[in-house]
Amino acid sequence: MEEFIEDIENAIKILKQGGIILYPTDTIWGIGCDATNEKAVDKIYQIKKRADNNSMLILVDSVDRVYQYVNKVPLIAVDIAEIAGRPTTIIYPEAINLPQNIIAQDNSIGIRIAEDKFCQKLIKKLNRPIVSTSANISNQRSPQNFSEISEEIKNAVDYIVKWKQNDKTKAKASSIIKIGISGEVKIIRE
Repeated sequence: MEEFIEDIENAIKILKQGGIILYPTDTIWGIGCDATNEKAVDKIYQIKKRADNNSMLILVDSVDRVYQYVNKVPLIAVDIAEIAGRPTTIIYPEAINLPQNIIAQDNSIGIRIAEDKFCQKLIKKLNRPIVSTSANISNQRSPQNFSEISEEIKNAVDYIVKWKQNDKTKAKASSIIKIGISGEVKIIRE
């Protein structure tokens, strides 16, 4: 548990300085930053060699925090978030209070409520959402655990979380559901 607390403190320091972390999530390992910091978000696009018109998702620590970043949360989204049997990213219409470079061209934002205790504590302590994008170069296979993350990614970040590095469990990316303004639901990834 001591390593966990030290990791939180170190990650917070880096995130507040606009830095990039490599960290475990409730799905696969992610590259992250303070999602409200436009320059930090740009750094992640550069690390991933990803076009900036491919938006990234953010992690929050509770349903309540979703309301800070979405203009009008469709009621069905709350139901989906509460009953989903596995980590689920919901793409909401009308993103607010976020830099333009994290928001999709249609003004939507992907948000997942983190279930992982490390992520929840990190977000709560930072008091802001964090970016979560797979720890790989764009168009390469997502690593299923820490041992599969490339040295190129490891060398590009400012801090690597120690928590769960030895966990060899094969992780799986989240489900993705897009919800329209009128509440229409589209499954993007099961």
